[in-house]
Amino acid sequence: MTQAIDKVIWTISDLDVFPDSEDKYYEIIDGDLFVTRSPHRKHQQIIGRIIFQLENWNQKTGLGETIIAPGIIFSETDSVIPDLVWVSKARLAQIEDSAGHLIAAPELVVEVISPGTNQEKRDREVKLKLYSVQGVQEYWIVDRFLNQVEVYRRQQAKLVLSATLFKNDVLNSPLLPDFEGNINLFFPE
Repeated sequence: MTQAIDKVIWTISDLDVFPDSEDKYYEIIDGDLFVTRSPHRKHQQIIGRIIFQLENWNQKTGLGETIIAPGIIFSETDSVIPDLVWVSKARLAQIEDSAGHLIAAPELVVEVISPGTNQEKRDREVKLKLYSVQGVQEYWIVDRFLNQVEVYRRQQAKLVLSATLFKNDVLNSPLLPDFEGNINLFFPE
């Protein structure tokens, strides 16, 4: 006779008992726990290059803030740490808690793919669904291995692939008026 095993549901309060670690990120999506190591140097370089372009644009417009690896607590069972987000000033005032966490969707989320089937599936499928359900307006999946950026935009209440951009392309966004992200500048030589 076999017994059914109940699924363990992780919550953000469970993370309080984990040891503090600068080299691990803990995320919970639909009650499932994901543990990720600190990313590769090239992963971090790409994030820095994207921030540089977003911040140059942001300094000119003053429309919002670019935030590196913010904690986003959507619920007790959905808490993630995306690589990068951009949020308008008006939205930030509505969704930031006193601890500096975001408690609702920013307008833009950026994830850089890490090696491994599980990490790629998490960004391309699991997080895509979560961000879609939570109301993210635009989601960039940056693939450092293929030197490409997939741009998902909200259409009819869900995120759908709008464009796949390569090194010689320029990324424009309806969220970011007059922003021109040079894809070739995202990737280190």
